[in-house]
Amino acid sequence: MENIPETGWRTRGDNSLPEVFRSIHVPKDGSFWRKMLAYAGPGFLVSVGYMDPGNWATDLAGGARYGYTLLSVILISNLIAILLQHLCVKLGIATGRDLAQACRDHYPRPVVWFLWILCEAAIAACDLAEVVGSAIGLQLLFGIPLVWGCIITSLDVMIVLLLQNRGFRYVEALVITLILTIGGCFAAEMVFARPDLSGIAGGFIPSAEILKNREMLFVAIGILGATVMPHNLYLHSSIVQTRNFARDEAGKAEAIKFATIDSTFALMFALFINGGILIVAAAAFHTSGHRDVAEIQEAYKLLSPVLGVGVASTLFAVALLASGQNSTLTGTLAGQIVMEGFLNIRLKPWLRRLLTRLIAVVPAVCVIGYYGEGETTNLLIWSQVILSMQLSFAVVPLLRFTGEKAKMGRFANPLWIKLFAWLSAAIIIILNFKLLFDFFAPQSWINALGF
Repeated sequence: MENIPETGWRTRGDNSLPEVFRSIHVPKDGSFWRKMLAYAGPGFLVSVGYMDPGNWATDLAGGARYGYTLLSVILISNLIAILLQHLCVKLGIATGRDLAQACRDHYPRPVVWFLWILCEAAIAACDLAEVVGSAIGLQLLFGIPLVWGCIITSLDVMIVLLLQNRGFRYVEALVITLILTIGGCFAAEMVFARPDLSGIAGGFIPSAEILKNREMLFVAIGILGATVMPHNLYLHSSIVQTRNFARDEAGKAEAIKFATIDSTFALMFALFINGGILIVAAAAFHTSGHRDVAEIQEAYKLLSPVLGVGVASTLFAVALLASGQNSTLTGTLAGQIVMEGFLNIRLKPWLRRLLTRLIAVVPAVCVIGYYGEGETTNLLIWSQVILSMQLSFAVVPLLRFTGEKAKMGRFANPLWIKLFAWLSAAIIIILNFKLLFDFFAPQSWINALGF
């Protein structure tokens, strides 16, 4: 394909998520709040990936073992997420491409196929964590065996198809409703747990102890590594294009401003959820001596007896189920965006969703059926390892594209954003490498190198 000099891309690009592209009206002369309402929504779909079941185990372990100390890690992770999602907003709005389309229009075909395979593996891993999380929630609430719970969660394909056919606002409304459910459950849990407010305030201040304590550092790396989800970068750069804003420079600048406010607010809500999980674990388990709690099922069993509130465990399970189901809804869209963007292949939505679901459900059913329900934690850990392996292959192209003036025009990243963005990427990549090394390397190597 010929390069297009005025854009820096090889092709002029297709519409991302064509069935909902520019489908939501934006008032041209409305007030700030009317425009803000029109742009509100995509940020909440993205925030779901920052509070999915894959994060629960690390947040629970961090709070139970080390109290409020690792709240600072959650805060730093969230600030990095806000920056990266802002870059996704800029890429989608300024270029009219999602991240997958941008990769297809920039890299040679072998690289595109390599990136696509990695991304599909990451989405399958993320979907696996969500399937297992939802299944655990169903088991805790209704006593449904995990194998059947995994199968039941696959039926959510019908919900996505129904809502997307009626309009993208319906998808956003359901996601926001489930997020508010999760937030309400943990707000109640924190009231029941009566945490130490001064301890919470101190926990948001970074401590040198995190770097000195090897075990604490490992949990901190797990929290940071599990926070930024690669599929969110593809998702956000696409769904910001559902708004029908003016395509001139002034319209794009306004769209970037409002979409950034939307995502920043939504991610601060995600900070509240992740912080809430750690705070409840610290107040309920760390102070009562149950410092080895790391599994979701164990936390559920102990929560009501420790807090002395019968409904505490039930609210915990409801929040988990809402989290898992919410994440599967956004995973549907991410899978469609990645396949269409990288390969320019358009499958029927039901077929695409079914394929994605089977990739997640089949391993979960096989492992649980063969090894038993005690292996669910290992499944969640493996899903986070796979996500960690893929993350840099999504972050680096995003930073490269948004930093090039030929591709972004006046919206290219200024020097200060470039510096912060590449520093954030370096931190993520180094810590994820450390996490992978600790996971795969023999213990003798780790001891010899002093890690």
